[in-house]
Amino acid sequence: MSTSGMPSVDLLGEQIASVLADPAATHGLARTRRAAAKEIELHRYHSSRRAWPNGRIDEKPAKVQIGGGAHRIDSFFNIDLVPPADLLWDIREGVPLHDDSVEEIFSEHFLEHIDYPRSAKQYVREAHRVLAKAGRIITGVPDAAFALSQHPGPLDTTDETIERWYAKRDCRGDINTRLDLVNLVFRDQDDDPTYTPHLWAYDHEKLVQLFTEAGFTTVEPWTFDLTMANPKRRWGSVYVVATK
Repeated sequence: MSTSGMPSVDLLGEQIASVLADPAATHGLARTRRAAAKEIELHRYHSSRRAWPNGRIDEKPAKVQIGGGAHRIDSFFNIDLVPPADLLWDIREGVPLHDDSVEEIFSEHFLEHIDYPRSAKQYVREAHRVLAKAGRIITGVPDAAFALSQHPGPLDTTDETIERWYAKRDCRGDINTRLDLVNLVFRDQDDDPTYTPHLWAYDHEKLVQLFTEAGFTTVEPWTFDLTMANPKRRWGSVYVVATK
């Protein structure tokens, strides 16, 4: 038990794991518990706020990558919720950096994995806060406009989207219509233990609106740069650069 008398997060995780092992669990209840178990696992990685009561780490990196996973960029300080990362931190809880201290932020295929509007808008506002004057944030996401542009229309089993994004996925057999591909952009692998689901879809217009609302002065298309971006993300994605 925790000092407050409530079950600890670790104990709660053990209880959920135990119940999930019960073959009598119904699909809906098991699905909900799997989602809770995943959040508990992520919570264990998240650096404690007790280490930085003001929510600011000691370091003041000039270049920051958010949610890079295994894709690392030279000279960038990587903040992610799971290893490997320079700082394990849940960005949904804010960006733990000092005001006006960062020159550049880079993220790709991260924004669509956090809830909108609360976490997404808070993240963009936080990015604006930590960036120095004329600092910039580069963001890449799956392009919803591209997926929608192919619909309505027939689905070819050799469709390039399937081959590039889903050929090795368990969901391959359930892609039966063009609308299934549209749905995957919005809800990719919602109940899969391997993948983090998509929670919101973006196109160029939505990215411009999002960053403009947060106070960025300009939001423009970003020219794909292989020295920073993951080559496999180039196809079917939209990138913008927003300047403070």
